[in-house]
Amino acid sequence: MNPTADAHPLPTPPQLGLPVLYSFRRCPYAMRARMALAACGVAVELREVVLRDKPASLRVVSPKATVPVLVLPDGTVIDQSLAIMDWALGHPGAPAWHGPDAASQQAMQALVAENDGAFKQALDRYKYPERHPEHPRADVYAQGVRWLQGLDARLQHGPWLWGAQPLLADVAVFPFVRQWAAVDAQAWEAGPWPRLRTWLAACQALPWWDTAMVRPAPWEDGTAGVRWPANR
Repeated sequence: MNPTADAHPLPTPPQLGLPVLYSFRRCPYAMRARMALAACGVAVELREVVLRDKPASLRVVSPKATVPVLVLPDGTVIDQSLAIMDWALGHPGAPAWHGPDAASQQAMQALVAENDGAFKQALDRYKYPERHPEHPRADVYAQGVRWLQGLDARLQHGPWLWGAQPLLADVAVFPFVRQWAAVDAQAWEAGPWPRLRTWLAACQALPWWDTAMVRPAPWEDGTAGVRWPANR
């Protein structure tokens, strides 16, 4: 017997003839995906998800139901932020964010993996100490400080993590450092990372940042998202 539509709801199909991006404005993973899409000039149908009430359509296309998720017109689903960035960077005219050589690319991948692993874990515990009482906040802060000082040391060779231009590592790491800085602004300003503070300000001045941080209305199943970026 066929399952009922209620048991297996169909995803809301694209409404604007564009790839569909399920996103959440404040999610750092979604931020970096949106920055890459904006930098590469890729237009999408943006669907802003309310995390406490995730739409059924999102759960159908990606059962893990985390953002960002990109659904291409042919039905292909890309549900990892770095994979969305790579997809965007494959478009003609995209910036050369992957670095000048294979060694640089491997080193950037390793740095981003550390960011997404140990530093993201420390960030969560730093932001929400009440959820992690078994981890003393002083230890969590010290773990984050070591990571941030390592980034600061990289910046002694140029304004960006890999030299003179922003590359994939800068865009991929920046939203997480931004969240750390926002937890305790006074501690951030007093921290031993002067170059990193300058780098963070430069990241927020990138031309794609404001575009990535537009504030769309929450999306509901059965309705059209918004064309984003609006000028594409």
